[in-house]
Amino acid sequence: MNGPEANGAGANGAGANGAGVGGSGGGTPGGEVYDWYTRGVALLDRGNANAAVQLLAHAVAAEPDSRSVREALARAQFDAGQYGAARESFAWIVDNDPADDYAQFGLGMAARRTGDLRAAVEHLALAAAMRPDLRHYGQALRGARAALNRP
Repeated sequence: MNGPEANGAGANGAGANGAGVGGSGGGTPGGEVYDWYTRGVALLDRGNANAAVQLLAHAVAAEPDSRSVREALARAQFDAGQYGAARESFAWIVDNDPADDYAQFGLGMAARRTGDLRAAVEHLALAAAMRPDLRHYGQALRGARAALNRP
């Protein structure tokens, strides 16, 4: 799984099927929303987050209420270094389902990357409380708390 520093990105390179956004000319990618989603996730899994963001943004525009598409976009945005955008995407998920531990974690990680350590600690604490079995949640929380308490 990619995303907010969960396990790191996959191998670089888009491969034969995911070299770009696809489609003809440059507007909307070819295929249907599900195709954009699956191609976007495949690009993300191969470490091509910027291309994944492009495809997944089209999918979110077409299916704005899909949590799975929003989560994939948020993960791609985070991996592409678009922390403000990732924060907005994870916040949308949290607003719709505050009990989503992964979205809380992602929102906390994105908040930390944008320099909002108080928000980072708040969301990481929620994620760690929901899933104490996930060590990386607790590690991220401890790191954010330490950063917040630095002079």
